[in-house]
Amino acid sequence: MGKLIYLDNAATTKTSPTVLEAMLPYFSENYGNASSIYSIGAKSKEAISQGRAAIAKVLGAAENEIYFTAGGSESDNWALKATAEAYANKGKHIITSKIEHHAILHTCEYLEKQRGYEVSYIDVDENGVIKLDELKKAIRPDTILISVMFANNEIGTIQPIKEIGEIAHEHGILFHTDAVQAFGQVPINVDELHIDMLSSSAHKINGPKGIGFLYIRKGVKIRSFIHGGAQERKRRAGTENVPGIVGYGKAAEEAAATMQERTAKEAQLRDYLIDRILKEIPYTRLNGDRTRRLPNNANFSFQFIEGESLLIMLDMEGICGSSGSACTSGSLDPSHVLLAIGLPHEIAHGSLRLTLGADTTKEDLDFTIEKIKGIVERLRGMSPLYEDFIKKSGKN
Repeated sequence: MGKLIYLDNAATTKTSPTVLEAMLPYFSENYGNASSIYSIGAKSKEAISQGRAAIAKVLGAAENEIYFTAGGSESDNWALKATAEAYANKGKHIITSKIEHHAILHTCEYLEKQRGYEVSYIDVDENGVIKLDELKKAIRPDTILISVMFANNEIGTIQPIKEIGEIAHEHGILFHTDAVQAFGQVPINVDELHIDMLSSSAHKINGPKGIGFLYIRKGVKIRSFIHGGAQERKRRAGTENVPGIVGYGKAAEEAAATMQERTAKEAQLRDYLIDRILKEIPYTRLNGDRTRRLPNNANFSFQFIEGESLLIMLDMEGICGSSGSACTSGSLDPSHVLLAIGLPHEIAHGSLRLTLGADTTKEDLDFTIEKIKGIVERLRGMSPLYEDFIKKSGKN
């Protein structure tokens, strides 16, 4: 196998050398517990403050509105469960969309089955954009929370977050967004977008795994998620992951500093990839909005093939891709996102998500495209469905 071509940056990214360098001293030199009063503990406490400040700056938030967690899934769970608990006296109704990450959907399912909450799941259009009219109609006097992801992790569609935030606030409802895929990829200002809570995870932006944050707007009265010590201003107990926080702060700084140039390059390469795939491989469709999408995301469905076979054969060529969310890659069921945008099961099964990174080159994509063309042709050649289709269409 030759060069590894990594095109699954929506699943995770490589930790950047500068992030790793910033983290290393907090493993072996400045290893003190930030809750201790001696000097190496104070160094850890200061490092946490600096990481918090760096992240807050990217969001246009106050430092004391950033709470560190173990990642996006914990942040999503905290936002939903703690809000449900804190605002139960107002109502037990939550609104979300049908294409959320499973960290949201499964938490909503838990609240429904175990805590007696009602959840409205809003439809999306064929491009994965939430239907705002349906969202407005779903609002009730007892609605306490709207949770809609900033950008979809599978098809890359960016939601009308500002409009959703305005709708929520017009009705006195809290608004949470899962921004795990969007933070560091698109500009986000929590005040301008009317966001009350926001989830993120470092490993999506060349930071370390196992560290995330939940932005909680000042005045939002959600409760502690982990009880114990007084860390994170008594809202999230547990000894802080100092190296992770340092790494996240550095990754956030780098992402913000390079965002404009980096994402412009990614979007240009993304469009090149999309144009060639759609032009050169028949019976292929792009999933997600053509322009209102993350700069590094391309998601395709190839008729008459299985996505799993395509992934295995790409891996044999040194190419890493995905059929959708990394969290459900072991499932045989088609993507709930692709079903929600109207794809039939047989087409949803033939999906491929390619997500670019800062190191992706045009040469990488040219090699990948040629390999995809050959593999799709080979798989279709073994497909009775494709053979029947060709015969019926008179193209053989």
